[in-house]
Amino acid sequence: MVRLEGKAVVAQGGGPTAVINHSLAGVVLEARKYPCITHVYGARFGVRGIVNEDFLNLSQATTHNLEMVGTTPSSALGSTRDKPDAAYCERMVDVFQRHDVRYFFYIGGNDSAETSRIVSTFAEQKGYDLRVIHVPKTIDNDILVTDHTPGFGSAAKFVVSAFAGLDLDNFAIPGVFVGVVMGRSAGFLTATSVFARRWPTDGPHLIYVPESPFSMDRFLDDVDRVYRKYGRCVAAVCEGVVADDGVPMLLKLQQVEERDQFGNLQLSGRSTLGDALSDSVKARLKITRVRCDTFGYLQRSFPGVVSSVDAGEARDVGELGVQFAVHGTQNGSVAIRRTGDYAVDYFLTPLESVAADTKPMPTQFLKGTSDIDESFKAYARPLMGPMPHLDRLIAPRVSVK
Repeated sequence: MVRLEGKAVVAQGGGPTAVINHSLAGVVLEARKYPCITHVYGARFGVRGIVNEDFLNLSQATTHNLEMVGTTPSSALGSTRDKPDAAYCERMVDVFQRHDVRYFFYIGGNDSAETSRIVSTFAEQKGYDLRVIHVPKTIDNDILVTDHTPGFGSAAKFVVSAFAGLDLDNFAIPGVFVGVVMGRSAGFLTATSVFARRWPTDGPHLIYVPESPFSMDRFLDDVDRVYRKYGRCVAAVCEGVVADDGVPMLLKLQQVEERDQFGNLQLSGRSTLGDALSDSVKARLKITRVRCDTFGYLQRSFPGVVSSVDAGEARDVGELGVQFAVHGTQNGSVAIRRTGDYAVDYFLTPLESVAADTKPMPTQFLKGTSDIDESFKAYARPLMGPMPHLDRLIAPRVSVK
């Protein structure tokens, strides 16, 4: 087999994660091992850096620097939400030709996979030999084919830790608390809040995900039921929850609709949903102590709760992306297959199989309209690694005299 010879470009797209730079380090350090890859360039701010020819020569970055960057959250190269059309892709391929780039590694989620597919198709139409590999990441865990995505485990660990702390706070000073978690169309991340429960009375007592229709009346009835039983209530709500008619609740609550360049509804960075839910609890249930928080970007790049499993797999998909590119002849996306208890292997799946579309959480992980089934724990537990140990006072009450 004749290997392509030329430069490699790596870029990062979409929302940052706590471990995305492990994938970057994996790509760069592995690519530098192969003589057929003459230089490794990093495109600043995703595909925008390619069309602007805004590159860093990562062949000259030290191994120590790359390893340290790998352990640092967020996108070290910067990211973008640009959606390349045909003209945009033509400019990208022209830049690749001018710089003799034969390998393109794009670290990102569903939309980045779609960009990779478009670039791959356009290069093929132009007759330019270009190996395009999509390296997966997203905290939403909603990429098709793969068992799970790097970035999810660490964000999940943050969500569990946050709800565990919030529930302890709510236990100390009872009331109603609503926490809104990221997730445009899949509830995987919100579902992990179930791990915050250690004792039967622990919260979150209610968990709402987009895979199960959301009703404001049902929500208020649920809160009322839990509050009457425990004297308090903690609820985890995915930002992407949809009403019974399939319309996102946020669209029903806000005046202005905002979408990114890929057509995705902008859900994060606002407290509309949380405010509406807490205001309704106050107004309808007459509960005075009601609080809400929208986690927003906090869960994406929080440095203190990185999962070691997540970090290792993020590094693996970067390294293997290069190996698939150099040793193979096909463009594609690196995917994870779960084997044993717990182990994984990796394979290359066609870009068309993961581009643009999203994967919902399987229905077997749902328990009614406001809870998560125990089977979900077996799926998610290995991805997060060890969790903080929390306990309660165990002592008899003193009789009243």
